Amino acid sequence: MRLGATPFVAASAGLHAAAAAALVAWPSAWPALVTVLVTDHLGLVAAGLLPRTALLGANLTRLPPAATARGEIALTLDDGPDPAVTPQVLDLLDSHGARATFFCIGGRAERHPELVREIARRGHQVENHSYAHSHTFAFGSPWGLRRDIESASDLIERLTGRRPVYFRAPAGVRNLFLEGVLRRGGLRLASWTRRGFDTVSRDPEAISARLLRDLAAGDILLLHDGGRPPAPVLLRALDAVLREARARGLRPAPLGAP
Repeated sequence: MRLGATPFVAASAGLHAAAAAALVAWPSAWPALVTVLVTDHLGLVAAGLLPRTALLGANLTRLPPAATARGEIALTLDDGPDPAVTPQVLDLLDSHGARATFFCIGGRAERHPELVREIARRGHQVENHSYAHSHTFAFGSPWGLRRDIESASDLIERLTGRRPVYFRAPAGVRNLFLEGVLRRGGLRLASWTRRGFDTVSRDPEAISARLLRDLAAGDILLLHDGGRPPAPVLLRALDAVLREARARGLRPAPLGAP
């Protein structure tokens, strides 16, 4: 499995090759070489914990210039579909004439296939948020990541007739293998510009304030229609964001094509 060919990853690979050569030439230097390699590995792990970094591969954190010029923002919702929340979100979006991108968990999509079809039927974009949404996703092997991601893409394609083109990692956390897996699967990693932290906050005003602070065309916003956010909190925050976005002349739209 080919790794992501970023300068950061390439430098790490070069460092490993140099360390191997140095060990052959100076075996007694192994303690220093081990220290260097451990430090490098810690750097790779740290990069994987930064959801918005491109150190490990391409990462969409803002909309492209054409969408920005049209005054668009992207509203994205993770962790659904949830039969108690998603239908209310869809109705609210309809009332504002807004379209969004839903990053669906494959396992939940399989349990609620009609809800996934309804998301697509209403004109929203359905994308890949992994199949299992495992807390250990970032520790996966290339083969394990591929199985998980392709399972979700295959399922979403069967349900909607459209294969996902974007992937969002669970909690935004990943490893250096993910870029190669996504490239092979025709997917692009998408993170966000700003997030509401609606999975931890129960204050809709605070959630909407985080999303609206310095909001500008091209921003990608993150909320959740599955998991922990209670529906009333999410809906009040989302309604406030949609109203203020319209007042600022911004148009919520799906992510569109990569």
